[in-house]
Amino acid sequence: MTAYVIRRILWMIPVLWAVATITFFLMHSVPGGPFDQEKQVPPAALRNLNAKYNLDEPILKQYGLFFVDLAQGDLGTSFRNQRPVLDIIKEGWQVTAQLGVVAFLFALVFGMSLGVVSALNQNKLPDYFCVFFATAGTAMPSFVVGTFLVIIFSLKLEWFDVLGWEFGNYKKMVLPVLTLGTLPAAYIARVTRASLLEVLTQDYIRTARSKGLAEYVVVLRHSIKNAMIPVLTVIGPIFAFLVTGSFITERIFAINGVGQRFVDAVFARDYGLIMGTTLFYAMIVIIANLVVDILYATVDPRIRYS
Repeated sequence: MTAYVIRRILWMIPVLWAVATITFFLMHSVPGGPFDQEKQVPPAALRNLNAKYNLDEPILKQYGLFFVDLAQGDLGTSFRNQRPVLDIIKEGWQVTAQLGVVAFLFALVFGMSLGVVSALNQNKLPDYFCVFFATAGTAMPSFVVGTFLVIIFSLKLEWFDVLGWEFGNYKKMVLPVLTLGTLPAAYIARVTRASLLEVLTQDYIRTARSKGLAEYVVVLRHSIKNAMIPVLTVIGPIFAFLVTGSFITERIFAINGVGQRFVDAVFARDYGLIMGTTLFYAMIVIIANLVVDILYATVDPRIRYS
């Protein structure tokens, strides 16, 4: 297991290099630049700005200079904010992480609970409700869910606030969490239901029941644990998606996190912040997938990594 983890960590280097390379050249292929504004910058000032940030150098030299700085732990400087990219990410990350983790917990608990109840009541009313939620939840993107939630629960009923995020203040937390977590919860419910239904038909489950074990023992000790492998397969990418993919949700609710700043950076062609945020998100996705692979071996003793 140790050798496998070390190999996976070493593989992060070429993966991050590939992500950085693709992002760098795609970013520079878009017409315009970070200092192209509605109000024209004087030519002398524009030349000085380009020279300051090495934008007057050939593209391949800019590419090399970026990796030289990256090797020293420097993600660059935001052209728009005139601040180190790492400091900007640190400021926004706390809010984004809080939103993503709370949404993940909601999706995991609600989705798995709904999937288990559905599987244990197949072709009954709870099962129909779960299937309806799973189908509707996966069919609606987050911006549609967020729009309906804002109209109904904020504008009409005035139960919750619309703008901003404050951890511990449920009026500011509920709508963003539901907006971000509904689709993953629906997906987890579908996977949990399908996996548990398959496990419940296995011979060892029938044997456990024939021995006179209580139904809750059969479900908790024998069924759910063995049904978790497919669920683990999806919760790793889901966690990474929720922690890194809150761009739309942060935009809808004006939450000042990393996602909101990344969207602003894209519109402003802020090359430094775009590159830094992309690499930061890529690192989170890689680590989440590694953790899932390790959990496989914990849940299923038959899985061994060498």
